[in-house]
Amino acid sequence: VQLVESGGGLVQPGGSLRLSCAASGFAFSMYAMNWYRQAPGKERELVAGITTVGTTNYADSVKGRFTISRDNAKNTAYLQRNTLKPDDTAVYYCNAVLLRLVKWGQGTQVTVSS
Repeated sequence: VQLVESGGGLVQPGGSLRLSCAASGFAFSMYAMNWYRQAPGKERELVAGITTVGTTNYADSVKGRFTISRDNAKNTAYLQRNTLKPDDTAVYYCNAVLLRLVKWGQGTQVTVSS
């Protein structure tokens, strides 16, 4: 059972990057999927979430810039991030939730800097 994030790296301010979260070992389509991030010295915060039926929600700080999606056929969730800012620098984690069952990925570093 695992979640593996990918797609992180260094990007310039104003740039775009898509993160992927590949799931294996569990019934992906039955889980709500979320993306969290944790910046240095700060608490982990919820960035975006998507339910099993595709309803989405976003933190105010990323509304209009980030888009969460999922492909149940590929057991993968995505986070498309546009107009990136230095404040978006963080380790990004994906998370799968079904009632009290919670699974976490290991995280992927995203650095927004010129």
